[in-house]
Amino acid sequence: MLKFVPYILKGMWRHRTRTLLTVSGAAVALLVFSFVNSVQQGLARLTTNDHSQRTLIVFQENRFCPQSSLLPQDYAGQIAKLPQVTEVVPIKVYTNNCRASLDSIVFQGMPADQLAETRGLEMLAGSMADFVNRQDAAIVGEIVAARRGIKIGEKFSIGGVTVLPVGIVRASQAAENNLIFTHLDFLQRSRGDSQVGVVTQFEVKLSGAADVEATAAAIDDRFRNGPVATATRSKGMFQAETISDLAELIGFIHWLGYACVGLVLALVATTTVMSVQDRIQEHSVLQTIGLRPSRILQLVIGESMILSTTGGLIGVAGGVLLLYFGGFCIAAEGVSIAFQPSLSLAGLGILISAMIGLLAGVAPGWQAAQTKIVTGLRQP
Repeated sequence: MLKFVPYILKGMWRHRTRTLLTVSGAAVALLVFSFVNSVQQGLARLTTNDHSQRTLIVFQENRFCPQSSLLPQDYAGQIAKLPQVTEVVPIKVYTNNCRASLDSIVFQGMPADQLAETRGLEMLAGSMADFVNRQDAAIVGEIVAARRGIKIGEKFSIGGVTVLPVGIVRASQAAENNLIFTHLDFLQRSRGDSQVGVVTQFEVKLSGAADVEATAAAIDDRFRNGPVATATRSKGMFQAETISDLAELIGFIHWLGYACVGLVLALVATTTVMSVQDRIQEHSVLQTIGLRPSRILQLVIGESMILSTTGGLIGVAGGVLLLYFGGFCIAAEGVSIAFQPSLSLAGLGILISAMIGLLAGVAPGWQAAQTKIVTGLRQP
């Protein structure tokens, strides 16, 4: 079959305008497919990874936006006394926009020593020592730094919070590359309203043998009659509930991905049908000189797969590059979903484009293979 590839390519080049339009249409559809699936993969990574299942988030009961959750910081000591709790991290969260946004900025203030230990940050520029030694210092995730043009040593203000970036980092959790980390007490005193002793939430680390649901219930029971009641959930569940409306929208747009697949199938199939109709006489001549109908079928399917796969490769490559360099994410109520490319995403896109080419070529190929030689030679 490989020896016929030059023949297939020559035939496609004879109708180069049609070929280029088909390839470009397939490329655009697969690019959109890549974006849609990157959003879905970002949501899955955020809510179903092992870290999110073994970590608890303690939030104020019946509160949603981070600005409305006000928990006493001294709750941390009581939570730490519970069995199977290994660490409690008090976190102050501030966001410039609680609604769904493509440019939401999220600050997280926490003790400097716990930031270094719990976040798994890879320092791309700057140093953690500068952060520890300066109260208004900030560590900036690489995505938000690229999107906002943030540079080390240049102060910036967002929503009344003014910080000095001293480091740009890459986090182990992709969504955290869209965060700005500050000192806890600094963020408590920022924006002119002192909230010393008050935090937004607690991040509770559990031992490997801990019963997640039982520990969450024990925390809520402890503070049920306290000054502020709590609602404790696994980090994955907390994030899923926080962005539930956004998750429903993301769940809906997967139909857009299916629509793109259908569009490519229809486009490639239409082009292949037109190609077969143009070559009825040519295929009959090929059979006359000895090619079997099965070989004609293979030639048509081969052309269809080349069209579809070429478009798929271009679209997937373009989508991966845009996702990698674009640093896209969406946030709601302080929780970010990162759009990141992956090898599995690229492989899925290429596999689907190849399968589309196979399916699109079967019917036209069968038609070409079944055409009688005499009938085909009579075609003008």
